[in-house]
Amino acid sequence: EKLRFSEPSNAHDFGQIINAVHANKDKAACADLLTMTEPKKMPVLLSNKLDGETFLIFIQSLEYYVVGKDPGLVYQHLLYLSKAKRFKVVLALLSKTEKKQVQQLFDLLSEKRNNQFSLKELESLKKVYEL
Repeated sequence: EKLRFSEPSNAHDFGQIINAVHANKDKAACADLLTMTEPKKMPVLLSNKLDGETFLIFIQSLEYYVVGKDPGLVYQHLLYLSKAKRFKVVLALLSKTEKKQVQQLFDLLSEKRNNQFSLKELESLKKVYEL
């Protein structure tokens, strides 16, 4: 059964939805969440709860469901995700395989680039992700 939710207004609601997404391994629902959530709100909504599992389901959901439709939104999410608390910690703990997934998303993003971000901005963001 598909998860149903409305846009979270605070970190607690966001956390509840993320827990449900994890419990169901539901990347499509995660993509819906990321599509309805304004990227610049992400650091606040994540609070200090960013972990490897959440980071990876975000990356996979953006890659499988969002990048083809709205590369600009994916770029914005990657930008604001990098400003979340614990981002550097999560990045440091990624395995080689997990880093490859992040690289894949950046590769897709450079292929599908539109006028919402430049190649230079994308390259600069890749450095933040240590790619």
